[in-house]
Amino acid sequence: MELNVRKGFDFGINILDIEVPEALRTKVKTGLDYVDGALGGQGLTPSSAILFTGTPGSGKTTMMLAMCDSLAGKGNTVVFNTAEESLFQIKLVAERLKLANGFPVGEESMVPELLEKCEALRLKNPNKPFVLVVDSLQAMNDGKWGPGQTNGKSPERALAMITDWCKATNSIAVVIGQVGKDGKFSGKNTLKHMVDAMVELSVEQDARSELLGCRVLETSKNRFGGAGHKFFLDLKRSGFRTLAKVSA
Repeated sequence: MELNVRKGFDFGINILDIEVPEALRTKVKTGLDYVDGALGGQGLTPSSAILFTGTPGSGKTTMMLAMCDSLAGKGNTVVFNTAEESLFQIKLVAERLKLANGFPVGEESMVPELLEKCEALRLKNPNKPFVLVVDSLQAMNDGKWGPGQTNGKSPERALAMITDWCKATNSIAVVIGQVGKDGKFSGKNTLKHMVDAMVELSVEQDARSELLGCRVLETSKNRFGGAGHKFFLDLKRSGFRTLAKVSA
């Protein structure tokens, strides 16, 4: 799948002569105060790619499933694609969270095929915001070497393809990236520069804090809404609940 993210403008065009599509002017609110708030308060930006990292067991998949369900309930087109866990495991989490709206899911590991299938869904409802959640980047194959064959550059190529697709279609992608037990992101710094926003979910480890053990959601990079917003969250079987917010 070849994508052209350039819009055909002649070099040297006056900036005042460029007309921005209306779809790019309207943020997409998720309906979850902590996700919208972490991104600056207005929600998701069309055409953006977000890298969502977090320590193991912090609740990344749980949060993304809750976000997808909320977005679907607001009339958006949403797809949750898992190459990390089986759809049976994902369904068990959905049952625990008592998700009410439902949304399309997939278990595609090949990025070109995933984007082609997403594009087909998007074109059925071209006037609706389209949000794709990918779980996770490290499990995706960009297709350069064929099925089952990846190397150290595969995550970079996969993320580039997803990012280009967002720019070409004004869609939104949230790509989960794994963090090792040492708390460090499992990927090259190049990946951080490729995306429009980077959000982290961690567990409060400060023994002096009254919020010890709570989840911390924080945006470290955001081209479209400011960074530094931090939410302290309680995680129960039924999902997340905001305990405190620290403004940037």
